[in-house]
Amino acid sequence: MTMQGRAMRGRAMRGRALKVAVVGATGAVGETMLSVLAERKFPVGELVALASERSAGGEVAFGNDEVMVRDLATFDPAGVDIALFSAGGDVSREYAPKFAAAGAVVIDNSSAFRRDDDVPLVVAEVNPEALGRRPRGIVANPNCSTMQMLVALAPLHRAAGIERINVATYQSVSGTGRRALEELGRQTAALLNFQPAEPAVYPVQIAFNVIPHGGDFLDNGYTSEEMKLVWETRKILGDDSIRVNATVVRVPVFYGHSEAVSIETRDKLTAAQARALLEAAPGVEVVDEAVGGGYPTPVTHASGRDPVYVGRIREDLSHPRGLNLWIVSDNIRKGAALNAVQLAELVASEA
Repeated sequence: MTMQGRAMRGRAMRGRALKVAVVGATGAVGETMLSVLAERKFPVGELVALASERSAGGEVAFGNDEVMVRDLATFDPAGVDIALFSAGGDVSREYAPKFAAAGAVVIDNSSAFRRDDDVPLVVAEVNPEALGRRPRGIVANPNCSTMQMLVALAPLHRAAGIERINVATYQSVSGTGRRALEELGRQTAALLNFQPAEPAVYPVQIAFNVIPHGGDFLDNGYTSEEMKLVWETRKILGDDSIRVNATVVRVPVFYGHSEAVSIETRDKLTAAQARALLEAAPGVEVVDEAVGGGYPTPVTHASGRDPVYVGRIREDLSHPRGLNLWIVSDNIRKGAALNAVQLAELVASEA
């Protein structure tokens, strides 16, 4: 479909019930996408749940209904308006172009297209204007860690110009998938019963441990998860001069990623000024009291909730224009499913 044709198709979506496909509907993110679509009353006229052949024939919940799962390999995408993909990079590379060629707007949660110049990489609260430039009919969802960080940092960047970001992530096992959730539970139970904890998903034990490793190791000594924070930050903020230094750590938490972030800005921002900017920022909730429990954590705040929570906002004692922040969000919900649905809402409302 031509770019003009896609624009006409987008305009035709406004105000009508849409045919929506969720690819990877049986996975953790896919199930949450279905839940968020129902909760936010997205204008779904027909919902198609798609997965691999082995999952076909089962059912998934959509609001008060149960929807039968269909086989992605044999599905004809003609007539689909919006397709939400969360089935991994290989699946996206094979099937997303087919859906786009049939006229759907594809919103892809994998890393398959994030670095492509002709595919916008979009966070709903940060750069929604990028949605208007999608010549291939595909929009990419960022990595969950990048997404939550930039929801918080974008208003500070606009105000003072971020020159450098140092970030250490504390990522929950749900970011690795269902098998990792099961591994953490299994290992925890084993250790509490004085049994050995055998690793299968991770290279070493995750229960009662922290692992400074996410993704694959690259030639520069960083991992692919760390470099995503570098590449994606620059693309989303539209500024290749921003220096990003990242360390990714996997921690024994089921849901919710946390990040210790230090930034250096072009213009001085006080902690009070940063706090005021964040309190006014869409998608952000500030939890920042200098008392025990006056800060966000994955369990007490983020898990199952929409906002990006920010606390421990303070000026960096080691840099005259530095700020430190603690950023927490549900990696499955805001970090993947919610942003995808927010982008679908923007597409559906295009004039």
